[in-house]
Amino acid sequence: MTTVLEDALRGRITPRMRAAAATERCQPGMVRAELAAGRAVLPANPGHGALHPSVIGRSFRTKVNANIGLSTELSSRSLEMKKLSVALNAGADCVMDLSVGGNLAGLRKAMLAVCPVPFGTVPVYEAVCRSGGDPDSFDPDMLFRVIAEQAEQGVDFMTLHAGILREHIPLAMKRRAGIVSRGGAILALWMKKHRRQNPLYERWEEVLEVCRAHDVTVSLGDGLRPGCLADASDAAQFAELDTLGDLVRRCRRSGVQVMVEGPGHVPFDQIRMNVEREQRICRGAPFYVLGPVVTDVALGHDHISSAIGATAAGASGASLLCYVTPAEHLGLPAAEEVREGIIAFKIAAHAADIARGLKNARDWDDAMTEARTAFDWPKQFRLAIDSASARARFQKITGKLKGSRDHCSMCGAEFCAMRVSQKVKACIPPRPQSNGK
Repeated sequence: MTTVLEDALRGRITPRMRAAAATERCQPGMVRAELAAGRAVLPANPGHGALHPSVIGRSFRTKVNANIGLSTELSSRSLEMKKLSVALNAGADCVMDLSVGGNLAGLRKAMLAVCPVPFGTVPVYEAVCRSGGDPDSFDPDMLFRVIAEQAEQGVDFMTLHAGILREHIPLAMKRRAGIVSRGGAILALWMKKHRRQNPLYERWEEVLEVCRAHDVTVSLGDGLRPGCLADASDAAQFAELDTLGDLVRRCRRSGVQVMVEGPGHVPFDQIRMNVEREQRICRGAPFYVLGPVVTDVALGHDHISSAIGATAAGASGASLLCYVTPAEHLGLPAAEEVREGIIAFKIAAHAADIARGLKNARDWDDAMTEARTAFDWPKQFRLAIDSASARARFQKITGKLKGSRDHCSMCGAEFCAMRVSQKVKACIPPRPQSNGK
């Protein structure tokens, strides 16, 4: 079996590429070219039977990922399956299962069976759980066993924190927030206790062999991403990024698709620099960012803070936005919070597509303008990113009113600017035409 990357490099256009191109409304040759250049990935494990392939890259629509999964203290299999359904219905382009606990393979099997979008995991979580649950004493051999089992099960992409090295840890310990990545913290503790190098980095060729066999896309985890504004763009973050750049080259040489994960908390004015630096060091590999969160004080509203940063990141060239929910920094999100996070990030992704001039991105907005000026409320609701909320809010307000709906209750009929504008237009005589034109 050849991988997506190998097919692209050999000039082959496969059914998966054609399916992704149809979704993007572009030519299959464009998908193939971007995959061959490493500027895009098409996570599509052949073992994921329910998958409808989707391409991730800066030449295509900005995608949104939703994280779900069990914690050790909360949730259940039925609730996480509900969250998966909510995420898909809200428009998530990818889903990651970050579950910890027992029988993770059973939950993952159930999710994969009904998930039509690319599905990702963080294997180190399951490795720790199956090694007794102690982060500083997990068995590295178990980690590689989990990677192989998840690949065989059909996982499309995996976050692997291979870039955090033993020599990076002292840099991270100078920070105010330390290491906030769960996977990064687990590996850092293991390295310090055992006085050994990151096993993922040392045995990277073994990882690539598994990923190539099952066409799993590598998502290089940012184990040293900043967890507060004060730690953004520091020596620890960029030391890891340099290592990720080397790992990108090794992935490509092995025929394995690769994308790179990016920072969490970043001041707004540093976002473009971070994206451009990743693009330069990682040779254009798709950038997958968490947020970024642009202020540390939006507790309870971090989906808004991070959507602001996500728009800037997407406009600067990030390809995949990992959503943040209102529960961020507070606890495990509920199903409704999952929906709120996705809606916020769908807005951010679309705004980013418009800002960078993606072909046809504004067609959606122009159609909304036509519906709005025509007071075509049903069409407006159909076009809205969150149709159900828009319709419910409108009906709640207008249910108390009588009369025509060629205006809304903000201005009322007499002061509606659009109605007045139509009257202005009616007063302007048509321009005379000459010479039959």
